[in-house]
Amino acid sequence: MNRYDSYKDTDIPWVGNIPNHWDLSLVGRHFEIGRGRVISKVEIQDNKGDYPVYSSQTSNNGELGRINTYDFDGDYVTWTTDGVYTGTCFYRTGKFNTTNVCGMLSLRRTHYSLPFLSYYLNMVTKPYVRVDINPKLMNNMMSEIPLIIPPLSEQQQIVSFLDTKTLLIDSLIEKTQRKIKLLKEKRTSLINEVVTKGLNPNVEMKDSGVEWIGEVPSHWEYIPTKYFTINDKGVQTGPFGTQLNTKDYVESGVKVMNQKTLIDEDYDIGEEFISYEKYESLKVFEVIGGDIIMGTRGSFGTGKRTTFGKVSIVPSGLGDCVLHPCLIRIRLKENLMMKRYYYIYVNDSSCFLDDVKDTSNSTTIEVIYGVTLKDIKVPVPPIQEQQQIVEYLDEQTQLIDKTIFIEEKRIERLKEYRQSLISEVVTGKRKVV
Repeated sequence: MNRYDSYKDTDIPWVGNIPNHWDLSLVGRHFEIGRGRVISKVEIQDNKGDYPVYSSQTSNNGELGRINTYDFDGDYVTWTTDGVYTGTCFYRTGKFNTTNVCGMLSLRRTHYSLPFLSYYLNMVTKPYVRVDINPKLMNNMMSEIPLIIPPLSEQQQIVSFLDTKTLLIDSLIEKTQRKIKLLKEKRTSLINEVVTKGLNPNVEMKDSGVEWIGEVPSHWEYIPTKYFTINDKGVQTGPFGTQLNTKDYVESGVKVMNQKTLIDEDYDIGEEFISYEKYESLKVFEVIGGDIIMGTRGSFGTGKRTTFGKVSIVPSGLGDCVLHPCLIRIRLKENLMMKRYYYIYVNDSSCFLDDVKDTSNSTTIEVIYGVTLKDIKVPVPPIQEQQQIVEYLDEQTQLIDKTIFIEEKRIERLKEYRQSLISEVVTGKRKVV
């Protein structure tokens, strides 16, 4: 790695030494600092045009939409002033708009490259973000960020180098992301096929009567959930209304199993408890080892479910525990339905959510009710065949998951390398000129 001939200390920990002929100043001394304005979704919808509206999001280059007017014309660096992406910077050029969560930097002097500034600030803004309920990096805070100043010709050479290198890295990341997407689609497709068609391609089939299910093996049953759960206790929605609310919670006692447990499938977490006296009145909602819990709330049709329609198998040795109002408890007739088979069918195939959508007659729903769940049909093979399907899918999905894991690690390493490369170059640790 090429280095400069001599260096000097900046006394700034996250910048360190810089080449001896580079200068050090503050952002506010070299750039005009402004801010965008409030631009509503209604304004974007009602005034469609050619000029982009940029905001805080990082997807789609931060573009929310396009309108028929523009507030800025020229070269700028924008940054996110508050929210989850606080401090993220973009080089913007041409005619465009920004919302009020974007700060604006424009040249006060001509010896600075704005593309270089964007690379540099993305490396150094984090320590200056005020972290509270809502992280912020406002105009006055941006103005006080230390600014390193290489000669303009070096800035331009550094930008050319980084544009080339980051384009290559980003291309590799994008290709890897596409590969992961295809692997996940392959995983879902495999599970959908096996839990609706079985493992024997020559088996006699019958029509399920449902479009997205198609035909199922003729010896399988295709029955509502209530027929393979235990009597009237097989599907139990959590307490509602005055049965359990925040005033009932105490510091210790009987745990209230909540959605966080379901998201992480971690049964040791949880800080909500009720007294044993309250527990006696809520015994119908108790949870024991071997039960299945399902999340009842959330957005339908998202790329990755966190709680809605997701299930988890409760481990043994849990201790006294009751359902949160946002959960449903499921108890299966194990001579008809294996817990692991049901887990795979609900969590990993798309069939369950398709049935929920059909049952609710909606594309976006907020709650799945116990009465709805009872009527959702599931293809049910004989128990021995369920076991064979579980073993096959566990083996095959582990191979796919291992490949996905390797590719995700590859993306992590590429992003780390990208970050490290930019940091080394814009702070002069690596010479590219």
